[in-house]
Amino acid sequence: MFRANDSHKQQPIFSSLDWMHEKARERFKKSWAPVFYEHVFCHINEEPFAKLYSKTGRPNTPVNILLSLEYIKYMKDLNDQDLLDSLYLDYQTTYAVGGKTLGEIYISERTLYYFRERVYEYLTEHPEDENLLFGQFIELLRNFAKLTGTSLDEQRTDTTMFVSNIKKAGRLALAYDVLEKGVKAIPKEQRPESMGKVLEKDFKTEMLHKVRTVDTESRLTTLLSMSAEALKILKELPDKKESDEVRIPERFIKEQSETDENGNLVPKKSKEISSDSLQSAYDEDATYRKKGNKGQSGYVLEVSETCSKDNKVQLITDYAVKPNIVSDKEILSGRIRKVKENTGCTDMYIDGGFHSEDVYKAAEANDVQIHLTDMCGRKPSDKISVSEFEIKEETGLIEKCPAGHMPFRSVRAKGQLVAYFETDVCLQCEHFNRCYSKQQNKNCVVRISEKAMETARKREEIATCRKENVSKRAGIEGTVSALKRTGLNNMKVRGLIKSTVVCGFLSMAQNIKRVIKFLQGGYAKVTT
Repeated sequence: MFRANDSHKQQPIFSSLDWMHEKARERFKKSWAPVFYEHVFCHINEEPFAKLYSKTGRPNTPVNILLSLEYIKYMKDLNDQDLLDSLYLDYQTTYAVGGKTLGEIYISERTLYYFRERVYEYLTEHPEDENLLFGQFIELLRNFAKLTGTSLDEQRTDTTMFVSNIKKAGRLALAYDVLEKGVKAIPKEQRPESMGKVLEKDFKTEMLHKVRTVDTESRLTTLLSMSAEALKILKELPDKKESDEVRIPERFIKEQSETDENGNLVPKKSKEISSDSLQSAYDEDATYRKKGNKGQSGYVLEVSETCSKDNKVQLITDYAVKPNIVSDKEILSGRIRKVKENTGCTDMYIDGGFHSEDVYKAAEANDVQIHLTDMCGRKPSDKISVSEFEIKEETGLIEKCPAGHMPFRSVRAKGQLVAYFETDVCLQCEHFNRCYSKQQNKNCVVRISEKAMETARKREEIATCRKENVSKRAGIEGTVSALKRTGLNNMKVRGLIKSTVVCGFLSMAQNIKRVIKFLQGGYAKVTT
């Protein structure tokens, strides 16, 4: 049964503070704990979490305590045992989560697991509902922004790939993992003797470690055939038809094999396997992406933060996790509306990897100005920049060429701006060899795509504002680095939803640490 926790507002007659030495008490008051209690714990809205609990039964462990412990875990980079030891034995942690006397709050490790399980199950059943953890993130962000005087108008965005808690496995190892998981799901009394051998240590050694390169395909064929046999048995078991043990090998066989003319399963060529194919028997959401010369199986995190030069402290404003085959452009075009709704962002600073029509359309629809530090794609040729052609504002047609000559006819056709010039005018022009003008039978014609014209304008804008844009965006690299150091590079969970939850806690922890540092006088100078 859900019950909000406000007992911390009641002041006890005596507390652990009363027994402290005066100087120790003064030092405690300047520590992180009072700041966390006042500006994080007391601002946690428990009501959205009521949906995780029934309306009858024993009252729940307070959500504000459980959620605060999760934030502290990622602030301090602790494991669960160290977190609980800190709660029981460290008065700072006790005070931060509403306790007044050391040792008065007791929470078992299992209670933490149950809370996480409730959150995970709810998010799995309601994937469209962001207001559980992300909503709390936004509420605290707004409080932090007001407290620190941080403007949310100007923001910067970046993405980074990361791996969930899965091992890096080749096709052969992946095939074995899928087979092993399927065999374990078959009840012992219904498991054929040939299947039982899969669980023996010697089988794995023989299949994975004592294999020559020339034998890899034959071993893979064997594992695929055995997986198909295990799948057939599992499908006949009533309680397994809709289980992971059926879905995973079924997907693996479909993605990794094909049937030959004799009806036998044979491995597909590596080039024929899609990047969104199964990467781990224990994480169905992970995908494969090659960025530069580095290939990785996992996810991509998008993170945005403030970047106004007038802000004394910058705060993370948005985060989102996607399979790593989703492009930066696709992620940002889908997040701009959320960022606008939640923070009122007016200007977004991004690098060339985000440049796309979809991003600009989403930004325009939400009244957000995009500032690029660079642009991907081919650099302009040695020809005159198309932006040097003068365009009439009222009609959007070419009015003059870079040399100042006016066309006798100008039209828009099939996504192009077309202008016709007298032949002798163009042939005598000093820019003719570098111009887009092409000689025809009766005249010369210039054809410029509207997309090329817009791209040229953007390149000029980037060149003009490059120094400021780069300066404002550069700090996001430090934020990504901080997230990696505090847990992103060593994820302890698997799957898209759990990875999103952890990334949310990591982002919240960064904001809390920055606010604490700010209130303790750690940001003396304006930062970018």
